[in-house]
Amino acid sequence: MPNISQKPDIQSVIQYLKTLQSVCCAKLSQQDELADFISEEWTHKNGGGGITRVLEGGAVFEKGGVNFSHVRGECLPPSASAARDHLAGKPFEAAGVSLVMHPENPFVPTTHMNVRIFVADPDSASPEWWFGGGYDLTPYYGFKEDCEHWHGCARFACDVLGGDAYPDFKKRCDEYFFLKHRNEARGIGGIFFDDLNTAGFDKTFEFIRAVGDSFLEAYIPLVIKRKGHEYDQSQKNFQLYRRGRYVEFNLVFDRGTLFGLQSGGRTESILMSLPPHVQWKYGWKAEHDSPEHKLTEYFLKPKNWLEVES
Repeated sequence: MPNISQKPDIQSVIQYLKTLQSVCCAKLSQQDELADFISEEWTHKNGGGGITRVLEGGAVFEKGGVNFSHVRGECLPPSASAARDHLAGKPFEAAGVSLVMHPENPFVPTTHMNVRIFVADPDSASPEWWFGGGYDLTPYYGFKEDCEHWHGCARFACDVLGGDAYPDFKKRCDEYFFLKHRNEARGIGGIFFDDLNTAGFDKTFEFIRAVGDSFLEAYIPLVIKRKGHEYDQSQKNFQLYRRGRYVEFNLVFDRGTLFGLQSGGRTESILMSLPPHVQWKYGWKAEHDSPEHKLTEYFLKPKNWLEVES
């Protein structure tokens, strides 16, 4: 049986997260060529801090950010203790990498990735710890082969845990990234998990590395395939309209945003995930059977992309 009471090696996690941040920035900036990430280090009032890396005004990415944070606090925020009432008010330590990329070309999908660890009562003899994270894809124009590739990479990462990990985490992703007030999915999903520790620290950390390492394998091929796609102003306007859904989710439902604000985190870094340009249109409807209509009526309906027939 795995030893879930084993004290986590958070320094090894931090070292991996910093490496993941650097690799993601290097690979993504290679795709853009015009712009590069600027880097800013910051400190948290209760200890620790982070490194915010942001790219803006690129040829491929209109805006993107890859944040590393490692913070401590005296009172675990409600967003982090919702599933663990007995830990409410406990001191905590948390570390993670969060990534969001907003492309210029509407045929390149927006993406989000996050991997993180929480440790409650970190200075005690038996701290309680758990991992969380995942990645998801938000296309503006859907391509079945892109969805299959994305979910294939996600399933491969889940093979580290085996069993029903992929279908379980995929279902959680579909349920989490859902705008209840719109009755609409944010994107085509991926994997999402939280409160993960039952496999023991070593195995769970191995899975976290598999998720982080597979993200670029899932996303970069889509960027390469779609970044040269021709588009017109109407398609760009649709992208800006759909970005409104992204903003609505992040400000209303996203646990990472809530945790950052509740824990007194750095606002500039927390809201880095928001796109630079967005539109809201009153009562706008896509033309029936158009690619824009097919996005919501087909691609944003949760399905098993690895078993969808042509």
